[in-house]
Amino acid sequence: MYILNKDNTPLMPCSPRTARLLLRSSKARVVRTEPFTIKLLYGSSNYKQPLTLGVDTGSSKLGSAVIDNKGVVIYKSEVEVRNNISTKMKQRAEYRRNRRNRKTRYRKPRFLNRRNSIRKDRFSPTMVSKINSHTKEIEFVKSILPITKLVIETGTFDPHALKNPEVLVNKYLYQKGIKYGFANSRAYTLHRDSYICQHCKGKSKDKRLHAHHIVYRSNGGSDEPDNLLTLCETCHDKVHDNMITLKLNGKHKGNLKYATQMNSIRVQLLEHYPGAIETFGFVTKEHRYLYDLEKSHSIDAAIIASEGSEIKLNDNKVLFKKCVSDGDYKLRKGKHSQSIMPVRKIQGFRKFDKVRYQDKIYFIRGRMSNGYCELMDIVKGYVHLKPIPKFSKLIRLQARKSWIMNLVTMLTPA
Repeated sequence: MYILNKDNTPLMPCSPRTARLLLRSSKARVVRTEPFTIKLLYGSSNYKQPLTLGVDTGSSKLGSAVIDNKGVVIYKSEVEVRNNISTKMKQRAEYRRNRRNRKTRYRKPRFLNRRNSIRKDRFSPTMVSKINSHTKEIEFVKSILPITKLVIETGTFDPHALKNPEVLVNKYLYQKGIKYGFANSRAYTLHRDSYICQHCKGKSKDKRLHAHHIVYRSNGGSDEPDNLLTLCETCHDKVHDNMITLKLNGKHKGNLKYATQMNSIRVQLLEHYPGAIETFGFVTKEHRYLYDLEKSHSIDAAIIASEGSEIKLNDNKVLFKKCVSDGDYKLRKGKHSQSIMPVRKIQGFRKFDKVRYQDKIYFIRGRMSNGYCELMDIVKGYVHLKPIPKFSKLIRLQARKSWIMNLVTMLTPA
């Protein structure tokens, strides 16, 4: 059990029996139910032991764990980071444009008029959210445990090498790649195919050549030469008119945005916590194999905190957290915004409220004005329950916050 001093400074955790005796004698009060934390009502000596916090950074999920000087793990958590911010902002922009076209079509158009969007040296909203998720978790752990050392596992990724692995063999390809000396990918593709249509081999007598995308860009096709083919204009038009079928395998566009995000997260965390110790994933992997531990973000964080020493897991419970939005800002729905959406409480319940239903812990995923709701599990997501739960059958445990959390028992003990 986590315990705070009278001035809110964290102390060493205590046993459940000690916490129960303190609460029974009115010497402490409960300040948080999950993780269970109490606060002393009298001043106590700030006796502390060395505690190390390990953080397994990630673009989708991050893990954190705290161990003492004997290697005993006293805190484990996994946090699911938001990855839907850009999608929601695009959707919001579509709604705004739709309304502007319907209601204010004669108004003079404006763009790039938001001061934050044209500010220099700014992070995107997605990056701000992910960096804040990491710092929020670190500060949360520091608020309930007296942390003396911080170890962060970071990752440095080379997007150019991930896209072109051959540069790892020949370092000179960094400056002189396969397209070196050509103006663009089209010029390289025409030169590679000897300026000959690869379908008719020049039989059409059409001298106008195009670089055709084997996998269309509308379907996520790449602009790399592996997805380009030289076709004359005649054959190119026939391909797009479905008169010719090319039996070739193209290449879809690679997704390296998460690697780029991890590079930025690493820099920001090390700047925010200058005294932190940096480690890397290959070190954690070797230590995990050495002690024959399962792969999970919380276990990796414990290994990171131990810095190679053996760890002792007292239980297989992990505090799962999921970052959610602060509130529901969409007030209406429908193509013409004709339907009002209930954003406040319905029969005393809001979205993402923590509830108890049939002796199990859930979170409200969706609400219906007729008194029914959809529930979700923090790990599995949406759960299909029959009959559909009613508000009258729910017990509200906790109000909605910017992240939802629940103490979960892992399926297989670590």
